[in-house]
This record gives sequence, C-alpha cells and structure tokens, in this order.
Amino acid sequence: MSSNKTTDAIPTESKILDVQGIVKRATELNDFGHLLEHVPYAKFIGMKVERFGDELIFKLPAKDDNIGNPILPAIHGGVIAGFMEMSAIVQLMVFMQTAKVPKVVDFSIDYLRAGLHKDSFAECRITRQGRRVANVSINCWQTNRKQLIATARAHFLID
Repeated sequence: MSSNKTTDAIPTESKILDVQGIVKRATELNDFGHLLEHVPYAKFIGMKVERFGDELIFKLPAKDDNIGNPILPAIHGGVIAGFMEMSAIVQLMVFMQTAKVPKVVDFSIDYLRAGLHKDSFAECRITRQGRRVANVSINCWQTNRKQLIATARAHFLID
C-alpha cells in the first residue's frame, strides 16, 4: 500500500488563510496588529503599524535582536530592507483590499545613513497602480522625518 505524499501536503479549507477577511477585519477594527500577527517575519522583528486618517505609519521598535553592528550599535541592513518591504506589502493589502498577498517583482533600496539602535518608522506611497502591477515608494526615518535612513522603490504583482 503506497501513500501519496503530495495529497497529504495539499492544504485543507481550514488551513487556507483568508487574506481578504483578515485585511477587512483589521481595517474595520482599525487594529493592524491582527494582520501583522499572521506574518512571522513582522512578528520576529517586532513590526507595528498605526493608522492616521488615510495614512499608515509603520514602526520598527528598537530591539537588540535587530542589531547588525554592535559597535555603533546599528540595525542590520537586511532588517531595515525587510521592514520596508513588509510595510509596502501591508500598505497595498490595506488600501487595495487584496485577496492575496502581493508578490515582489523588484525591490531597490538606498541606505542613506546608519539606522541607530532606536525606533524606526516607515511611510509608503503607492505611486502607480495598474491592473497587475503596483509601484510603491517607501521612506524610513528615526527621529526626524526629513533625515531619512533609507529610501526604497518596489514593484509588486497584484491579482
């Protein structure tokens, strides 16, 4: 008697994540922590998000595990990039009420100064939205919104 491992790996209806339902609930409650709880990386780095009118501000709290250079100390560049990419994805999901998580096509980041061991913030702007592709610009800062630590551009495939 042979077991078919492929059918065992197919998710059942109870295992499939209802992305659109989670986004809708988070938007209605104005509590995006519920949405971020379903994203393991966002939980790992401690990411948070607040809504101010039509604007989402993403927060990366100072956390020892996010340090890449202990001498300065400075946040690891990969953590900053991941935080900014995840911010853009959540921005698209919330404002487009997507049924699926947008897929990254291209992500380009410019590091402008060291991200020191303190809270960091990100703001995203959807610069173009087509039927299949969306472009997002992301700015990241710490104490002063005009002194960016990084800026990025991303293209996402949306369904």
